[in-house]
Amino acid sequence: MFVKPLKNFDRTLETAPDKSITHRAVMFNAFARGTAVVTNALLGEDCLSTIACMRALGADISVDGSTVRVTGAPAFRDAALYAGNSGTTTRLLAGLLAGMGVTASIDGDASLRSRPMRRVTEPLTAMGADITSTDGKAPLYIKPASLRGIDYKMPVASAQVKSAILLAGLHASGVTRVTEPVRSRDHTELMLRAMGADVRADGLTVSVRAGDLVSADVEVPGDASSAAFLLGAAAVVKGGRVTVKRVGLNPTRTGAFEVLRRMGADITVDSRSDGVEPYGDITLSQAPLSPFEITAEEVPSLIDELPLLAAVACYAEGTSVIGGAAELKVKESDRIATTAEALRALGGDVTPTDDGMIIRGRGGLKGGGKVNARLDHRIAMTAAVAALGSELGCEIEGAETAAVSYPGFWEIIC
Repeated sequence: MFVKPLKNFDRTLETAPDKSITHRAVMFNAFARGTAVVTNALLGEDCLSTIACMRALGADISVDGSTVRVTGAPAFRDAALYAGNSGTTTRLLAGLLAGMGVTASIDGDASLRSRPMRRVTEPLTAMGADITSTDGKAPLYIKPASLRGIDYKMPVASAQVKSAILLAGLHASGVTRVTEPVRSRDHTELMLRAMGADVRADGLTVSVRAGDLVSADVEVPGDASSAAFLLGAAAVVKGGRVTVKRVGLNPTRTGAFEVLRRMGADITVDSRSDGVEPYGDITLSQAPLSPFEITAEEVPSLIDELPLLAAVACYAEGTSVIGGAAELKVKESDRIATTAEALRALGGDVTPTDDGMIIRGRGGLKGGGKVNARLDHRIAMTAAVAALGSELGCEIEGAETAAVSYPGFWEIIC
């Protein structure tokens, strides 16, 4: 796909529904008592993998447009599960199934099979789970086991790992506690609490006791990560302005918005809170951009948007630095390498480091090159935003992978 540069970007849009919340709303209701309706669900490939897995385990799930109706299974059945490209599906299911008394396997595509799973299997094994990996990666194999609560100090902040341990704790004796080095997104804690779980937070420690869940309807807000790409487009196109409606404003997810504001973008937020998660409308108007520095403490709140922020940094004047982000190496691609490769193809001056990158902004990009998305939806979308403000645009190979998290992205952005 060839992405042409835009002369203006002045729009009011709705972004894709939140992927993280859709995963959890479907998965948690699939083993809760009763029936729930999930409205405005994201039905990209990753969330469809979660739906398929929960059906295979015995949940009754129907889909009508963007509405998903979920009736929990009284008991899960043994199953061979296929999670596609979804690390969230794989890691959360590992925790959920560890104490559910089932025999199951979880596999995925070649990209998923390359991603680290010991970070999940090791704490689950410490809880008593009978779970094995394949050289530390998928496929995972789970057998029935009795679990006990543990106090686990996470070496790296990860919402997926934290969630897996908390889900296992719902079926473990005693109290399960997880302490993070810095706070990661808390969608799991909020949703479990809304469904009746005894989940408590004390600073960077979250605890849970065993208990059943009661189904809860969920209206999914717009995905903050997806919205960031629309804001990024307005930030790099001269005179750009965009309002994105009904975006999730969970403070553990809005780090990218704060960085854009720090760069000088004019951002206003009209926030509301009448459900499990806060949401609102966010408007960005283009302005001259300054460079930024991102440290490890900020990374959990904007990990998925770091490639996008690197692209926007190319339109600033001066040197931006991303550090403390080694986790980027184990996403759908090595996003340190693939982000640098993509931006260099458009004329950017980007140097990868062990835990991030250095971006020397020159106020814009020439464009004209060809970008390989490397089967990574965030890289495809990052290249698109970088191209929109460039002089010549660019060709993106593998652009269709954007559908993993943002179906319809190309119709909206171009």
